[in-house]
Amino acid sequence: MSTKQTGRGEKRPNIFSQLYRGETDFQFVAHRKKFYIASAVVVAALAIVMLTKGFVLGIDFAGGVQYNVPAGETAASLEDVESAAASAGADVASGQVVGSGEDRSYIVRIGELSTDEASSIREAIAAEAGIGTEAISVSEVSATWGESVSRQALIALGVFMVLVGVFIWIRFERRMAIAALAALVHDLVLTAGFYALVGFEITPSTIVGMLTILGYSLYDTVVVFDKVQENTAQLLQTRSKTFAEGVNDAINQTLMRSINTSLIGVLPVAALLFVGVGLLGVGTLKDLALVLFVGMIVGAYSSIFLAAPWVVDMAERAAVIRRHNQKVANKRSGADDEKPARKGAPKAADKAVDGDDDRLVLAKSDDLPLELLEEPEKASSGSGGGNRSGGGAKKRKRR
Repeated sequence: MSTKQTGRGEKRPNIFSQLYRGETDFQFVAHRKKFYIASAVVVAALAIVMLTKGFVLGIDFAGGVQYNVPAGETAASLEDVESAAASAGADVASGQVVGSGEDRSYIVRIGELSTDEASSIREAIAAEAGIGTEAISVSEVSATWGESVSRQALIALGVFMVLVGVFIWIRFERRMAIAALAALVHDLVLTAGFYALVGFEITPSTIVGMLTILGYSLYDTVVVFDKVQENTAQLLQTRSKTFAEGVNDAINQTLMRSINTSLIGVLPVAALLFVGVGLLGVGTLKDLALVLFVGMIVGAYSSIFLAAPWVVDMAERAAVIRRHNQKVANKRSGADDEKPARKGAPKAADKAVDGDDDRLVLAKSDDLPLELLEEPEKASSGSGGGNRSGGGAKKRKRR
């Protein structure tokens, strides 16, 4: 880490002051390959977990029978109720405690059953809990309905991704749209992989949480991209920074904002997850709380360490960005490529190229005219190419 130097005799501000002012100089872009490798390793590991371990689908997706046992009327534990159901031949998918005090109840979810099997399991649970069978409510969900829910969730996700890509493409540029969508996919894979790792159920609350964190991650990414566009809008008119340096400055200038929004979002969700679920035993909240907690952290990470650096990688493939970066390097090394040689007049093509280059506004470099990118090759071809290039430059000016 390096920080911007202050004048002689001035007190150097601490790291928190630099963060608040956007004056830090963390080299996110310069070290981006390290973040790529770290993310690739984690994504690959979680992908293996998802393929081998799979997901625990809730009753709403897999179909089955759900038993609601009033726990305030019994001394039996959730484990006792689950054991009784298993002894009756049930394949228990999950169980959780809902509510507290006298309103506390056990929710036991079991796969699809016939009518007779469902009745016998209900009787076994009632006998273990010491309550009447009428006190246990039973809900059935068919697998067909679960498939419909899954299909609608995937459609909603697809529509969201398309709209996001179109919006960012129009508001910013193609490269940023691709980077934003890649970051969202990264967030989805990591969050889903973590769910597979811990074995939490996938419920409708989980899907709602997934869409919520995608919106949250997108917000953070758009904030960074807006600053990136501002920093690089006049980039070709100067020789002070490369494209990567302009993007890195944008990340540092929005870093405190990203940290603040992440903390504000994560802290209440952490309270919901660790206090509401861990201490109070409100099991119905854990599916939503976990996906929000993991997704917000992953979303903040991807917007800072992945999305903006990906834009740099794609931008540096453009010829105009490579030429600009080379001119910045030449200026810093003391070689001024815009000065004419000592002998002979400057080539008209070189003057035309540099003039056009300096007048361009780099908002969307993909819109640059093709002849601007081809001009250096014409100017450097043969001893007699100068006159032909000069004529080409004049022709372009007349147009």
